[in-house]
Amino acid sequence: MIKAQGLRCGYDKTEVLRGLDLHLDSAELAVLIGPNGAGKSTLLFALLGFLKAWAGKVSLYGKDLNAYGRLELAKQIAFVPQESFFQFDYRVYDVVMMGRYPYLGMMQSWSQADHQMVGKVLASLNLGELSQRYYSELSGGEKQRVLIARALAQDTRYIFLDESLSQLDINHQIDIMQLLRSINQSQGKGILIISHNLNLAANYADRMIFIKSGRILGQGTPQEMMQEHLLQDLFGTRLSTHINPESKVPNIVYPGK
Repeated sequence: MIKAQGLRCGYDKTEVLRGLDLHLDSAELAVLIGPNGAGKSTLLFALLGFLKAWAGKVSLYGKDLNAYGRLELAKQIAFVPQESFFQFDYRVYDVVMMGRYPYLGMMQSWSQADHQMVGKVLASLNLGELSQRYYSELSGGEKQRVLIARALAQDTRYIFLDESLSQLDINHQIDIMQLLRSINQSQGKGILIISHNLNLAANYADRMIFIKSGRILGQGTPQEMMQEHLLQDLFGTRLSTHINPESKVPNIVYPGK
């Protein structure tokens, strides 16, 4: 379990997270939702150890996050950014192989086990035919699948994703959420994703976490969180909800003219 207790941190002298408490189980799909500037990415970076806490602490399996070495932590948590930019163009196979770096000893080359892992991940995500394509040649949806494949090759208990849906067409957004749900259920990995798509989050998440002004406003199942009064508190605007006949959970209905 990852646990944040009384977490305060930010950038320079600007405090972003203000005494935040949160726990993440190692076998759930959780979606972090909040308005712009709420502290979503800051929280993610603090849980990854990229940002040091000013006060409070983050622990992983009961051990302070600061006590982990970077390679040790990279064997526990994988990170999928919104998009990766490489100094040089790499083939898909090589990008996915980057997930094996935490297991590569000094002066070692890739082992047969590393190649087997990459091959297995590429096959499981239906990326085999793209393995020799260059990353720059891929569509946005294909790039996200490759970055998720890299995270799977890293063989961690947790995968964190930072707004991985925001630049994708709706068909690719659905595809990625279905993929994450499948990974969570079949491999038992804990997944935390930042998303602005309330309906997709509600349809696929085990837990929705609402964050506003650096504090957790509320958290719970989609049925508990997709309530009109909570959504108004979160976004400051009235949003109607109705039960989605497909997912059986509340979805927002956008106002008309």
